[in-house]
Amino acid sequence: MASIEQQGTASGRPGGSPGISFGDRLSIRTKRLLWVWGFLVLPILFYAVIRFYPTAQAFWLSFTNWDLLRPAKFIGIANYTKLFKDPQFWKVFRNTFTYLIIGMPISLVLSFTIAFFLDRVRFMHGFIRALYFLPYLTTAAAMAWVWRWFYQPPPIGIINDVFGMLGIPQQPFIRSVDQALYSIMVTAIWAGLGFQIIIFMAGLRAIPTTFYEAARIDGLGEWAILRKITLPLLKPTTVFLVVFSSIGFLRIFDQVYNMTTNDPGGPLGSTKPLVLMIYQTAFNSYAMGYAAAQTVVLFSILLVVSLLQLFILREKK
Repeated sequence: MASIEQQGTASGRPGGSPGISFGDRLSIRTKRLLWVWGFLVLPILFYAVIRFYPTAQAFWLSFTNWDLLRPAKFIGIANYTKLFKDPQFWKVFRNTFTYLIIGMPISLVLSFTIAFFLDRVRFMHGFIRALYFLPYLTTAAAMAWVWRWFYQPPPIGIINDVFGMLGIPQQPFIRSVDQALYSIMVTAIWAGLGFQIIIFMAGLRAIPTTFYEAARIDGLGEWAILRKITLPLLKPTTVFLVVFSSIGFLRIFDQVYNMTTNDPGGPLGSTKPLVLMIYQTAFNSYAMGYAAAQTVVLFSILLVVSLLQLFILREKK
């Protein structure tokens, strides 16, 4: 009896039961969750500070009048009222969606077509793929200035020089209110083509070859295989690129700013997107509250377009 009491005293617990720590009482599932959240808590806090707080601050500033010199003054929805009554905003809105509606489908069709045939090339495959990806790695400003040089009148502009050799009249390109937007759109499509090709090729390589072998055994032609096997199995990749490309075209800025540097967004505002309008409002006019309202509108457009695309392209169950 005395020995049992001595053991209990030594163990620190009555009756001599061994001590059980808090960690020993947790299940394996709970321990895993604690480890996961332990690693994630710092990145989440960091992301909240650099993303969520500025977003909330932008929403607040959109209801104020602030010029960086005086304290922000709450003015309600005056900035939004001014914005939606501004004819320049609706012109910029139309330009922004023109980039999206025309540029995004063309870029996806081109990138898929190139990826589909490049995937079948074996000779110098890596070198050709690197050539297509190179524009994506090029600095946007440098690339825009090179294309601006291409669009110049002869003898400087290469494109007009080629047109002259072929007997085609010279084109004004970025000096025309009718052609400038589409000239810049070509540059934006070319710049993002390499990334989309790489992603499409990764999606094509992920499709098991057994599907193609079974289809050919069943007598399906190449067009039927593309329509019934390749495109359906490539849907997750396509959805990602549709959303990613749409956000890129809605936020287009570098090409416009650098290719129309004498008149940013020109000529006569024919190429100006919403991001450039926000930049000019904030850093040329110093109307930070008004610029914040424009930013909130852009954020809402990006959110609605992305969610709508995900809803339309979702998997049917």
